Amino acid sequence: MHTTTEESVRGCPDCGSEIRVHSRFSAWCAACDWNVDPAPPEERPGRLARAQRAQARRHGEKLLTELTAGGTLRPRRDASSVLAYALALAVHAVTLAVAGAGIGFLIRGWGGFGMVPGTLLLALAWSLRPRLTRLPTDVPVLRRADAPELFTLVDQVAVVVGTRGVDAIAVDSSINASVATYGIGGRRLLTLGLPLWEILTPQQRIALLGHELGHYSNGDTRHGQVVATAYRSLVTWEYFFHPYSDVTLLTMTVNVFYALPRWILLGLLLLLDRLTLRGAQRSEYLADRMAARAGSTEAAAELFDWLLVSESAEVTLMREANGSALRGRGGSGRDDERIDGLWERLAADLRSVPEHERERQRRASIRRGHSVDSTHPPTWLRQTALRIGPPVPPAVVSETGRELRIGAELAGVRKTVARRILHDGYGN
Repeated sequence: MHTTTEESVRGCPDCGSEIRVHSRFSAWCAACDWNVDPAPPEERPGRLARAQRAQARRHGEKLLTELTAGGTLRPRRDASSVLAYALALAVHAVTLAVAGAGIGFLIRGWGGFGMVPGTLLLALAWSLRPRLTRLPTDVPVLRRADAPELFTLVDQVAVVVGTRGVDAIAVDSSINASVATYGIGGRRLLTLGLPLWEILTPQQRIALLGHELGHYSNGDTRHGQVVATAYRSLVTWEYFFHPYSDVTLLTMTVNVFYALPRWILLGLLLLLDRLTLRGAQRSEYLADRMAARAGSTEAAAELFDWLLVSESAEVTLMREANGSALRGRGGSGRDDERIDGLWERLAADLRSVPEHERERQRRASIRRGHSVDSTHPPTWLRQTALRIGPPVPPAVVSETGRELRIGAELAGVRKTVARRILHDGYGN
């Protein structure tokens, strides 16, 4: 059973208006916004993360202003995208040069003195090499034969958003979803966070699929292999030049020599981020439009409300995991009962969140500039952009029979992920 909510009424300490107080949630005033955001999150550490979030908000607001003024969104390759590719290729060229230098030292030898620098340079080049995404090995991965109904639904949504389906579906315990390409042939992977999937309605799930598959059809440079692998190489370079934290004469001297190359690397990371950010933000807005096209504007907009209460889902899952650890495994039958009922308890807990609390989360998100991460447009901007223009009806409509068949296909995965959460702890 989910936690019950007790409600009482009292006056706002600031304006005196009547406010409803829920035992599970923060008290706040809808009239004056008193206590609407009682515990703002701490700023993410690091200059790069702060700069990314600030840029994301500026670009998101600018794109929304263009849409409000009657502008249109469409996939396109602009000058920034071309420069991003050029910079990415230059980064990979440096990696090749490092590898070439290492090979040169080994070939020339120089009486054996070239072995050490040659080996070190090759090791450095190996750590900087472009890494293709691989299928995950620590979570369930479904193929078409494992879940034909789910793959058929994905294919149907893919046609609506103008792309093709996926080759594999990974299912994990995150409150998120994503797409990627893997392997040399550029095969497609859809990752579904089961907690998110379980709390959505069938029509919202279709909107979620529309959003994720939309990334394949809207020309997002940031998700391309060339730019993504170059970004990882720059992060690796920055890691090598990260300053030492312990203070000794030697480390202070090393840090002085590290300062200039590290600032150059941070500058390159920011430049690559800036060159791809506008395209990435446009890609998110376009993917939101794809979500509306597939599942309806209403279903797509409702997705954002679930993102705003994702912290509540995390709290519920951690509470379930901690409760399971405290109770222990009291027999296989009792253990299976807790596992089988986890997703129903999570859905019930999240759907018991009153509209008053959801509204508080919406207002708090505007103050915080809430976004999925430091590169996404703020959630409230995305929700506002979806509301511009007439609502779009769903191109793919959920069917009870198909939903039941998909549920049966996911039964084993649901149990596997639930067991991992309850036995190993959420987030482990």
